[in-house]
Amino acid sequence: MAKKSAKTTSTKRKKAPVKRTRASKKALNPQPSTLNSNGQPQTIGRYLIDRLQHYGVTDLFGIPGDFVLNFYGMLEESPINVVGCTREDNAGYAADAYARVHGLGAVCVTYCVGGLSLCNSIAGAYAEKSPVVVISGAPGIAERQNDPLLHHKVRDFNTQREVFEKITIASASLDDPLTAFREIDRCLEAAVRYKRPVYLEIPRDRVDAPALYPHTPLITHLQSNDDALKASLAEATARIQAAKQPVIIAGVEIHRFGLREQVLKLAESNNIPMCATLLGKSVVSEKHPLYLGVYEGAMGRSSVAEFVESSDCVILLGTFMTDINLGIYTAHLDPGRAVYVTSENLRIGHHHFHDVLLKDFVSGLAKAKLKAKPKSSLPQRKERPVGTYDDDDPVTIASLFDHINVVIDDGMVVIADVGDSLFSASDLTIHKHTEFLSPAYYTSMGFAIPAAVGVQTADENLRPLVLVGDGAFQMTCLEMSTAVRNGHNPIVVVLNNKGYTTERFLQDGPFNDILNWNYHRMNDLLGDGWGFEVNTVGELHQSMKAALANKDAFTILNVHLRPDDISPALDRLAKRMSKTI
Repeated sequence: MAKKSAKTTSTKRKKAPVKRTRASKKALNPQPSTLNSNGQPQTIGRYLIDRLQHYGVTDLFGIPGDFVLNFYGMLEESPINVVGCTREDNAGYAADAYARVHGLGAVCVTYCVGGLSLCNSIAGAYAEKSPVVVISGAPGIAERQNDPLLHHKVRDFNTQREVFEKITIASASLDDPLTAFREIDRCLEAAVRYKRPVYLEIPRDRVDAPALYPHTPLITHLQSNDDALKASLAEATARIQAAKQPVIIAGVEIHRFGLREQVLKLAESNNIPMCATLLGKSVVSEKHPLYLGVYEGAMGRSSVAEFVESSDCVILLGTFMTDINLGIYTAHLDPGRAVYVTSENLRIGHHHFHDVLLKDFVSGLAKAKLKAKPKSSLPQRKERPVGTYDDDDPVTIASLFDHINVVIDDGMVVIADVGDSLFSASDLTIHKHTEFLSPAYYTSMGFAIPAAVGVQTADENLRPLVLVGDGAFQMTCLEMSTAVRNGHNPIVVVLNNKGYTTERFLQDGPFNDILNWNYHRMNDLLGDGWGFEVNTVGELHQSMKAALANKDAFTILNVHLRPDDISPALDRLAKRMSKTI
């Protein structure tokens, strides 16, 4: 007899006070609780689909396999659109990007060979707080008698679930109809509350298992501790009021938790300058008169770093203090002069506060009646300097990004892959809220191409401008076939420098070289789209103009660059680090 698998893992942070109530009949989906929304008997599989819809999930990514085929059949009969991908890890990247745009993403794969292939992309979603629901099929409970050596099995039947426990905020095996419905509620609620991935494993002989008793979802209301909230707001507002040069650093959680308007109110009401981290780039419009730029230590502009680091009150809102955000730790921030709040921590100076929700604290700051500061003398925000180039000049990183900065419009979302694509993009001016996506903390190569699929699935009105190095492109480029199948029209700019430029900067060697592909011939392989080979500035301008006009399919630009050509951001970091080594 196989051991019964454990079904729960605890969430990985101290919980804020909660109040639990039964949802009203009007709010429930499905109702009554023993039937789904189509009047069919409620089963574990149908209930999971209904709850995903309840949370607004309209699309799901994945690849089918035998242990999840019956659930895929159920998905096919549901209103949820299933987007088939070419690889499981790509499906994870697509679901991650979908979640960043839409609020919650989902991916569905088969057991172990599918699920374990997802690990890297889901780890990135966990690190960067992107709520993705991972659904994996599994061998049926009846099949596990006498511990057989079933295909896809690794070590024992609990192995995959135990792996995902490390990279999700909550997980469950839906093997018992008595508890499965509550477990679905718990995990989905955790994904939304903590903005991190969750894992649900459904044995294939439990997909059609009916509810044993009527089930009504629990609605959890999070509440801050009133005394802790009042005390933290009092100390924070006193510091801000006393400061001569406060500054706000807005991080990615401001986007994840929908707090942009509150941050803008705090800044505008009190004339407090703002900047963003690289991971949080575009969390506020970079055209805002109070916006300074991206703060990223030595990788950022010196005027921004000097202003922030000379501030007597740095207000870090939803900001991760990662090495990338801090310019490989070349940033210099004094914790004693900082108000630092995330969904997991609140520290003011050297005082720590607990049981205070990020939303309540940021909203409280925005509503606080502070005496408005006189307008600060902000460092002159120079527009990105545009060089003068002849049409016959070879394309460089500088001329390429000068032109990209000109063509970006309000209907585009810039998706930057890892490496100098990301560092170069840090100097772009993003006009509107959240028009920039990148794995700027976990920094997993290969994110951008499948992410473009997730973005356009989430919002067909957004056109991805994908910036990807040739090395990252070779990892996940075939997901462009999914873009073709679904009628997407990304513009893909391949920075072709014949290898891993960022690695060359760290330690050069032949191991950084890769085969030079004819990237502009991808349209021949996929039977759709346009491709251009770009060597000169004139060719760049012509091909980009054609790409912008081609709204019916993808366009790929194979932009040839010198292997030693690096972005201004990477150059700034190199010069700063050379002084300390």
